[in-house]
Formats: sequence, C-alpha cells, structure tokens
Amino acid sequence: MKKNLSAPLRLRVSALRPDDFAGLILAGGEGTRWGGPKAWALLPDGGSFLDACEMTLREAGASPIVATVPPGTDDPRIDGLEAIALPEPGMDMFGSLRAGLGRLLETPSWQTVAVLPVDHPLVRPETVTELAALAGPAAIPSFNGKHGHPVCLARTVAESIARGDVAGPTLREVLRVVGALSAPVDDPGIVANCNTPAALAAALSAANTEF
Repeated sequence: MKKNLSAPLRLRVSALRPDDFAGLILAGGEGTRWGGPKAWALLPDGGSFLDACEMTLREAGASPIVATVPPGTDDPRIDGLEAIALPEPGMDMFGSLRAGLGRLLETPSWQTVAVLPVDHPLVRPETVTELAALAGPAAIPSFNGKHGHPVCLARTVAESIARGDVAGPTLREVLRVVGALSAPVDDPGIVANCNTPAALAAALSAANTEF
C-alpha cells in the first residue's frame, strides 16, 4: 500500500534511480535484552531480522547494501549484502554507524543512504523509497507523532560522520544538528523497536502483520 507523506514534504520529493541511494543495516550489537545478537533473531516465517532488513532495503531499491555485524561473525551469505564485522565488542551504535558509512563511501554511485537498525525488521520497502527521495541533509520518519527508523542521510552528512566532523555522540544529535526533515508516514513498522521477544510479539499483534 502506498505510504502517505504530508503535502509540503511531497513538494520536496526528487526523482531517484535505484543506484542513487545505499542501504546500511546496523546489526553489530550483542543483543543483551534479546539473549543474543538481534541480527540472528527469528521472525515467525523463520527468516532472521537481518534477512528481513536486507530484503526491505533491496526491494526499496537500495544499492549497495552493507551491514555491520558482531565481531568474529562469519559471512552470513545473504545475496546482495556485504557484511562488515565490527573490530571490537561493545561498540555503540554511533561507532557501528561510522564503520558502515566508511565502507559505503568507497562506492561513489549513491547520494543518500538509508540507515536501518536491525531491530526494526517490520519496516515496509515503500517507506524507505519515499524517505530516500526527500531532498535535504537528512530525513526521519514519524508515525502518529513518534519518530522512528530508518533515517536517511545525504552523502555529505555521511562523509562528515565518517570523518568525525560530526561527532554525535548519537545519531539523534546529528539529526538535530543538521536539521533533519520529519516525514509523517503510514507505517507502524518504523516505531516497532523489536529489541525483546515480547516487543516483537506486541509489534506483530499491533500491526496485524502476517508472515
């Protein structure tokens, strides 16, 4: 189903080719509240959170797609996904973000990157496509007045983060500093932070999602 952005935001939408935006999945966390890395947590259909996030970004048109994964992780062998094992355990999300952006910036084709934490596996591809098409330094989606994920960053902002010019210490702070657009979307998946089994069950029930 087509997602709805407010009329003012639609005036800022630009035409993007699929190779105009990249995808970054932040999946390097230890998942202490889940009982193990959430990259390998399973949805009811048997697919992992990492599988679901990769599929969402791929169907949205993102290319290339990179995922940061826990230290020591073997290649998860997901077609179309490049996995980067973090250099040390305990890295925070901003460190994981910098590592992933550093790798993506080696590819010159994209101008925007959609950053999707792995504990948001219920986001719809159409939402990512519309967010990536918004002009400006950054965009963050909202559902019923609550901000969520993924966020989209212009390449110039991604370069600043990777260089350390914008130090955070959180992505939320970066979004505030660069003046991110807030984009209303009709997608409860953006606020479904599935960081525990109970949270996943609640999100699936609320969204009446079928797998």
